Amino acid sequence: MGIASLSEFIRSNYEVHEWKHATAILEKDFPDEWQDIIDVLTGFRLRKSYIDVPGGNKSLVADVLDKALLYRGWKEKDFQTKVVVDKHEMNSPTHKVDCYKNSIALEIEWNNKDPFFDRDLNNFRLLFELRAISVGVIITRCDELQRIFNSLGRGKSYGQATTHMGKLLPRLEGGGGGGCPVLVFGIKAALYISGE
Repeated sequence: MGIASLSEFIRSNYEVHEWKHATAILEKDFPDEWQDIIDVLTGFRLRKSYIDVPGGNKSLVADVLDKALLYRGWKEKDFQTKVVVDKHEMNSPTHKVDCYKNSIALEIEWNNKDPFFDRDLNNFRLLFELRAISVGVIITRCDELQRIFNSLGRGKSYGQATTHMGKLLPRLEGGGGGGCPVLVFGIKAALYISGE
């Protein structure tokens, strides 16, 4: 069980880290959602054209991954949460989740400011404590992709203060997700296709 059970393709093309047995939970308790994630990651390629496009509301990388999951029945989810103390209700808003299905929350952080990781992990923690999710998943990029961005003249757009594995791991290992099982995938350079 765990990361060692992942296919050779996934282990070769993604940097994978987990917290609190997330992989085992997904494999055993949520096999359909797990298969969706594996299928989407297996089918994904990082095309040069995805990197060449200037930033905007959503990157092409996030858009491609979102659409692949939406096709499989995942959806963007906004949770309505509140706290009740002595019959006094107080709204306790959470941030919407990029992709959600059957209590699995998945965020795609390709090139946002790195505090987005704090937001995602805190959201996972709170939603897990409220029993709204069972596992949180983050897809981001590996640090090694910076060489490709630099070679394409896009390095400044993908700076050190943006979302990548080197910014996520200290937050994850520091307990940023609380008790929520978390699984993270970092897109490696092996998935890059320079001609497209």
